[in-house]
Amino acid sequence: MGAIGIILLVAFVIVCILLVLLVLVQDDGQSGMGGLLGGRGSAAFGSHSATVLTKATTVLVVFFFAITVLLAVLNKKPKAVEDLAPTTSVESEAEETPAADDAAQTDSSWWKSAEESK
Repeated sequence: MGAIGIILLVAFVIVCILLVLLVLVQDDGQSGMGGLLGGRGSAAFGSHSATVLTKATTVLVVFFFAITVLLAVLNKKPKAVEDLAPTTSVESEAEETPAADDAAQTDSSWWKSAEESK
């Protein structure tokens, strides 16, 4: 992980801690789901506008998801090391030659046996 990954990881931990603290500080009285379903408000989502804590929580949630996606992209591992390593022409010829000979012998044997049966 490079310097960008470490910086993003530190920012991620800070955002997580702030997000937990903001959720804990918020008032759970009438503005939560209990207040919504309790029938106290006449509007669908309550009659008050968003407070500073609610707006700050929304911003931190957006940062949380953005940093999470960036960390996932930076820490993505390649498929396999064998797939990424290029093979030289000598190695590829050595690997393909026995298979090609076996296939040719099998094909010719099949062809000869088909001719003999006629």
